[in-house]
Order: sequence, then structure tokens, then C-alpha cells
Amino acid sequence: MPSIRLTLANTTFSLLRELLCKAQHKGDLRTVKRINAVVAVAQQHSYSVIASILDVCEESIRLWVKAFLLKGPNGLKSSRPPGRPAKLTKTQKCELAATITAGPHAAGYSGACWRSPMIQHIIHEKFGVFYSVQYIAQLLKNMGFSYQKARFVSDHKDPEKRMEWLEKTWPEIIKHAKRQHAAILFGDEASFPQWGTLTYTWAERGQQPTIKTSGVRKGYKVFGLIDYFTGRFFYRAQEGRLKSESYAGFLQSVLEKTQEHIILIQDGARYHTSKAMQEFFGRHKERLTVYQLPSYSPDYNPIEKLWKEIKKDGTHLHYFPTFNDLVDKVEEVLLLFANKCRKVLSLFGFYRDLSDSLENAV
Repeated sequence: MPSIRLTLANTTFSLLRELLCKAQHKGDLRTVKRINAVVAVAQQHSYSVIASILDVCEESIRLWVKAFLLKGPNGLKSSRPPGRPAKLTKTQKCELAATITAGPHAAGYSGACWRSPMIQHIIHEKFGVFYSVQYIAQLLKNMGFSYQKARFVSDHKDPEKRMEWLEKTWPEIIKHAKRQHAAILFGDEASFPQWGTLTYTWAERGQQPTIKTSGVRKGYKVFGLIDYFTGRFFYRAQEGRLKSESYAGFLQSVLEKTQEHIILIQDGARYHTSKAMQEFFGRHKERLTVYQLPSYSPDYNPIEKLWKEIKKDGTHLHYFPTFNDLVDKVEEVLLLFANKCRKVLSLFGFYRDLSDSLENAV
């Protein structure tokens, strides 16, 4: 038991509680400890127990109680400590960054989303440094983190096949293309709905932007191919469903417009891999070599970025009262990008960096 009996009046207790809230808000760990120690003494806890919980020596508690008796609650306020203020070292920041990257579950939390109070607790527990919750956001920004929305990643992805594509298949494609002076065409399809597409835009606070929509569930479908070497954009649009027959017709038109051998890179859509398409590829094997992207890997297909650009410029936040209005707008933007070879080439940055690294390795 403590050596003295300390009783707190209601007014004094209220002052201590107010001082404690201010100290917590400022991240003043020293004052927080002093107030908690005095309150614990008043509740008849022993100095040894208090010292163990607060991780301080018993002599510190005696000094804090004495300061409280002489000066009241203000006697518990800590002055600026001498020397370097408590902060995280570079090594500690690296360790904290690794902890955050590993996720809350790995750190022992039940939730899957990091929140500032959780990170505040982690810093205090691991490094003995107490930051205010308000400062945590600034600290994380300084460390290169940002508060952002998560995205879904398919659990059907095969890491081994994706790695094989990068380390084996892509180098093989590059060698094949250079040996035969072939074009490398990445292909995919997109649908542009008449009811429109939405995106973020600036607006007055509290006034959510509204865009008229016809509500007609009809879309304009587009087959597309982009060339890795030249940035050329081939496309064909249609109203109906995407089928093997229309896909074969599109590829036939591309073969007629070109003379070099074509290396076609496509995903596993059914109308890409059907029996009819296998027969088509067999008939044109002298001009056409086909590679399949790993399953569920749209991030490996640069034309996906082109569709986003086209929708951003052509359909986002637009109203199409008739289907012809939609068709005219989409055709306008398709033609625009067909004449922007440099823009299309910029979409291949990922593969160009990969090819450069392979050349440097050799």
C-alpha cells in the first residue's frame, strides 16, 4: 500500500480528468503517466503495482505525488524534456512500415483495416513513443503512405504462371518478334453502355453531381488491338454480342491491312479460344502466332488502360439520349486514339521496363 493516504475532491478529480484529456490529445505521455499515477495512489494501489504498470520507478511516483500536494494538478504538467525529443528513428520507421504493409492481422488485430488509433497503439507498444492520433496521418504521409481504397484481386490468379509469363514467355515473344520482324499485338474488347458511365469530379460540398441517363441497357461493343512496336491501334465496333465469328472477322481485317507476321496476345475469353477460333488460327498459322495471357491477369494487358482512357474522354458523365449519340461519341474517341500512336506506346511502359531489364541482365 502507498505510504500516504490521498483523497481527491470531486472538483480536483474533474480538473485532473480535463488535464488528462488535453495531455492525451497533445501526445504528452509524461503528463499522462503522472496523472494516472496520482489517481492510482488515490485509489489505494501500491507504488510497486503502479510503477510496474506505468513502467517507471517508485521514486518517480513519490516525486509526482509530492508535486501534486504542493502545486495541485498543475504540478503534474511535464516541462519539455532535455535533449532530443522522443521520435522514431529511421530504423524504427522502417520496422513500422513493414508492420503496416504486413497488415493488421499479422500485428494481432482482429480487423483488416488500419486506423490511426491502431497505429498509435503499435508505435507506443513497440517503440515507447506516444504520438497524438491527429499526428499519425501526417507521420504516415511523411513515410510514403496514403489513405486509399482497397481493390479486389481474384483468388484464381496463379502466381507461378504469372511469373512464368514475365520470366519466360515474354522474353520468348520478344525474341520471336525480332527474329521474324513481327508485330506484337495485345488484344481485348470493351463495351460502352448507353446508360453512361460515372467517375469522380469536383462539385460543391454536399451537392452530389447528377448525370441524366436514358436507362437503356444497350451497349456498343469494340474489338481492339494495339501494337507494341508502333503504337498502332486497330479496332472494329458492333452492336451485337461478341462472338467467335465477329472476332475472326476482325482479325481477318487486320491481316488484310498488314504484311508482317503478327504475334497475337489475348486473354482466355470463350470466343478467343473456341473450336472455331482454333480452326481460324490453324488456317493462318503462316501469318499468325497466338499467345494466351495468364488467367485473371488484366494488369498484364496494356489495352485495358486504353479502354479506360477512351471511357474517360468519351463516356464518363455523358448523357446519351439515343444509341446513335453513343455510337457517334465512341467512334469519335476511337478515331482520336487511332491517331495518337505516342499515347498508345506510353501504355507499354511496364513491358518496356521489363525488356530493358532483360537486356541489361544479358
